[in-house]
Amino acid sequence: MLKRSYKPEEIVAKLRQVDVLHSQVSTIADAIRQVGVSDVTFYCWRKEFGGLKTDQLKRLKELEKENERLRRAVSDLTLDKLILKEAVGYSPLNRQSKLTAGTKRGGRSVNTKSLRNVYDGSHSRNPHCRRQCPN
Repeated sequence: MLKRSYKPEEIVAKLRQVDVLHSQVSTIADAIRQVGVSDVTFYCWRKEFGGLKTDQLKRLKELEKENERLRRAVSDLTLDKLILKEAVGYSPLNRQSKLTAGTKRGGRSVNTKSLRNVYDGSHSRNPHCRRQCPN
């Protein structure tokens, strides 16, 4: 049997047609058969497009397209950010080498050992530590 793909508008029309035929015919299986789709296909369609009207369906498809476009934009920007970090040579180790022992920040001394622990992940040896290690 030839597999045919239906447009969402056609699917909503077929679902409505099954509802109308079901009110005229005794069983829903007969109504589905008259429309020309399988039981499994009908129930999958009903689960996905159940109570939608045509205008709601168009809006849903527009939002899905926009969501896909935005996801692609975010992934492209994330990739650009990683490339720039690599080109600059950023790494937590470069950052720790800029810190010197006894540096004053805000009028108090900074413990560079604890800063190194944060950047090299050695604090994670503690099983009770909930702090996220930088990658």
